[in-house]
Amino acid sequence: MSTLSWIILASFIGGVLSLMLAAMLALNARISWVSKLVSFAIGALLGAAFLNTLPEAFELSENPTQVTILVLFGILLFFILEKLVLWRHCHLEDCEVHDPTHAITTTAPAYDDHDHGRSGMMIMVGDTFHNFVDGILIAAAFMVDVQLGIITSIAIIAHEIPQEAGDFIILLNSGYTRRMAFLMNLLSSFATLIGGVLAYFMLNALDFLVLPLLSLASASMIYVALSDLIPGLHKRPEIGATVQQVTLIMLGIGLIWSVGFFAHNH
Repeated sequence: MSTLSWIILASFIGGVLSLMLAAMLALNARISWVSKLVSFAIGALLGAAFLNTLPEAFELSENPTQVTILVLFGILLFFILEKLVLWRHCHLEDCEVHDPTHAITTTAPAYDDHDHGRSGMMIMVGDTFHNFVDGILIAAAFMVDVQLGIITSIAIIAHEIPQEAGDFIILLNSGYTRRMAFLMNLLSSFATLIGGVLAYFMLNALDFLVLPLLSLASASMIYVALSDLIPGLHKRPEIGATVQQVTLIMLGIGLIWSVGFFAHNH
C-alpha cells in the first residue's frame, strides 16, 4: 500500500473512529448528567491545551514568546468572535444583555441554560484547527516510516476520544441537539483527512502553519474553559457541588495526562 493510501486511511479512520467512540460515551449520557459532565469537559480541555498542544507548540518554536503571543492573539480573536455571535443574537430576538430590567426582574439562570451556541461554536473552530494539525502530524509520520505512522495515528485517536467527548458535552450544553452535535463534530473530524492529504503533497509549504494552528487550538480550549464554562460552575457555590466539580475537572485533566503518558511510552 502506498504512503498516500496509508495517510488517507489513517486520517479517515482516526477522525471517524475517535468521533464514534466519543459519541458513544457522550451521547448515551442522561441529560441530567450534562451539567456534571461539563466539569469533566473543562478538565479535558485544559489538559489538552496545557499538556498536549502547548508543549508541542513550544517544541516547534525557537522562541517561546512567539507561542505565547499567538495564544494571546487567539484568546482575543475568540473574544471578538463571541461578541459577534452575541451581536447577531441580540439583533434577531430579545436579548438580556441589552435589557436593563433583566437583572432585576429575573433570577440567575440555571447552569444548564443554553448560551445560544457561543461556547459550542468556539470549541468547533478550535477543534477544527487541532484536527487539521493532527492530519499533518499523521502524514509527516507516515512519510518517515509506516510503523511510526501507525503508532502516531493510534496515539492521536487515543488522545482525541476524551477531547471529542468533551466537545459533545459542550455542544449539548450550548443548546445543540444530539444530531446537530454529531454532525458538527463529524464535519470537524474531516479536517484531519484534509490536513493529511495536503501535507503529503506540500508538507514543506504547510510546515509553517503547524505552530500557529497549535497555538490557536490551545487558545480556543483555554478560552472556552475559562470564559464560557467555568463561570457556570460558580452558580452552584455549595461545598458538595464544588468538591464534585473539582474532582471531575481533575479526572478530565488526569485522563488527558494518562493518554499522553501512555502514547509517549509505547
